Amino acid sequence: MNKKESRLRRARKTRAKIAELKIARLCVHRSNCHIYAQVYSGSGNQVLAAASSLEPEMRAAIPNGGNVEAAKAVGKLIAERALAKGVQEVAFDRSGFKYHGRVKALAEAARESGLKF
Repeated sequence: MNKKESRLRRARKTRAKIAELKIARLCVHRSNCHIYAQVYSGSGNQVLAAASSLEPEMRAAIPNGGNVEAAKAVGKLIAERALAKGVQEVAFDRSGFKYHGRVKALAEAARESGLKF
């Protein structure tokens, strides 16, 4: 098994557990250069809010999208957009990534901005 297959195997377990709960899911994906976050509906078939370090206003504010500062900004932005849609409580889906560094920074910024998980 390679690194990506191992990560996706870990992600499957988390997503199966979240699917049983039937609540909105905050899904995070990170690459070397950027970080992305989406809030899915409880059924998992509709994206309610999305934010990434690739958006033009984010790129203007933060030149490097692959660091902790960018993750904090994306976490704050996704929380604002989710709250605007009426989503206050989510389950955190780290997509098999370790809860460390950029993933942790995004989660903590989203919590500070009002999302509950």
